[in-house]
Amino acid sequence: ECGLASVYATVTEETASGEDTQPEDFTAAHRTLPFGTLVHVDNQENGHWAVVRITDRGPFVSGRIIDVSQAAARALGISGLTQVCLNITWTPERQSIGQK
Repeated sequence: ECGLASVYATVTEETASGEDTQPEDFTAAHRTLPFGTLVHVDNQENGHWAVVRITDRGPFVSGRIIDVSQAAARALGISGLTQVCLNITWTPERQSIGQK
């Protein structure tokens, strides 16, 4: 999935998953991915990347596909809206595959 990424506000607040947003955690908001999913985010403008964990819902602005934390934004080299591509690296459902 490719589209625009935006950056979370700097305030700490509870997310839709019940966790508190911490600016220094590599977390993000996505409209549909399960909470706990790990997503590899590639900045299409500068080649930087980061892996974030989905802890919230959003963004709720048309055209945006993910909101990233302050720490992830720094690693990605973004401060505003940036074109990114997302690749799922792990989902909670996959954890039990192959386990008895």
